[in-house]
Amino acid sequence: MAKNKLVAPVVKWVGGKRQLLPVITPLLPKRITTYCEPFFGGGALLFSRQPSTAYINDINSELINLYEVIRDHVEPLIESLEKHKNESEYFYNIRDLDRDREEYLLLSNIERASRVLFLNKTCYNGLFRVNSSGEFNSPFGHYKNPNIVNAPTLRAVSNYFNTSNIIFSSCDYATVLENLPRGSFVYLDPPYDPVSDTANFTGYARGGFGRDEQIRLRECCDDLHRRGIKFMLSNSATNFIKEQYSNYNITIVQAKRAINSDATKRGEVDEVVVRNYE
Repeated sequence: MAKNKLVAPVVKWVGGKRQLLPVITPLLPKRITTYCEPFFGGGALLFSRQPSTAYINDINSELINLYEVIRDHVEPLIESLEKHKNESEYFYNIRDLDRDREEYLLLSNIERASRVLFLNKTCYNGLFRVNSSGEFNSPFGHYKNPNIVNAPTLRAVSNYFNTSNIIFSSCDYATVLENLPRGSFVYLDPPYDPVSDTANFTGYARGGFGRDEQIRLRECCDDLHRRGIKFMLSNSATNFIKEQYSNYNITIVQAKRAINSDATKRGEVDEVVVRNYE
């Protein structure tokens, strides 16, 4: 199937893989029948490949709701996005809607999706971050002309979702992996093992992703390997991660770190791409 170049990420996302696609793409298996991405985020790899069958999961239920609304209600979503204002007071009013859970649950799926996309495009650094109560807490970004309504991309992504067999879920990644058929390909892009004590970022959903979780994920990868399912995993190139995956093919790649409060620390860092195939 011919790829539509308008099909592209609709959100800015911490650890997004768009700039790494030239490195990752040549490492993919030659043939993929069923694609799976349990830590979906912005979905740069999926949108670049546009497989006809895919299992898409993210623990962030607001993000998955956004993708389902793009699939099912793209025109009402665009209409809602056009009503937003790039103003500080308005931003904080929209951001704080989730402080009252009962009121927030009265919002329609379209209204929730519109809110998430608006906040993503207008908050500081596009940093989707929630506190321990699950409340969005990134500050206003003060951008002059944020692209709040990217209608051509939204319509193209909606068309891709509707002309392909894309199964969405928002659950623990292990649940998704357990049920994959043999012959599937899995791309794993989990929260990264921090390269320093101050580098940890797991605020895209409530709860953290510490080293116990990294070990559990590696055990899931071992299970995929035993079942004959090919996987590729991205993570930071810490000694801990390299030791965890020492039985697999490890490629070191250079990635640009775009989000850091200290601008001097934004630059190229080593990451690993792990594969259980040649």
